[in-house]
Amino acid sequence: METSVELAGLASAAAARLIDLLATDGWGAVRSSVLALWRSAHPERVEDDLGEARDELLRARESGGAEELQGLLVTEWQARLIRLMAARPDAVDELRALFGGEPHTGRTPDQRIAGPMTLETHVSGGDAYVAGRDMTITREGQA
Repeated sequence: METSVELAGLASAAAARLIDLLATDGWGAVRSSVLALWRSAHPERVEDDLGEARDELLRARESGGAEELQGLLVTEWQARLIRLMAARPDAVDELRALFGGEPHTGRTPDQRIAGPMTLETHVSGGDAYVAGRDMTITREGQA
């Protein structure tokens, strides 16, 4: 049996991933799976709420004010996911499968984040190193 702390961690990670995906091209690929989580609890309302959140987030990104809204949306959807897991304990496994469980913290090697990722770099007159995970760079003559 999982503790409420573990479930809160899962809800937090899943909500953050959900909101990250919401405003990307990857949203179309996971949309129906996300809606299936709420299949027994008003999926039509959740679909409308996610659509509104997506529209708001896309508008906020265009105007440069998405960070605060994104944080608010994560908090809102974390609460919704906690309520969903309380009502449907079987949703825990579905959340893990859909969002890859909790973010990797180095505690166990089998925890990892999976899904689409977009990295964008603009470099002018220098080196750029971009990674979706850990990176180690060693240059000659430097320790």
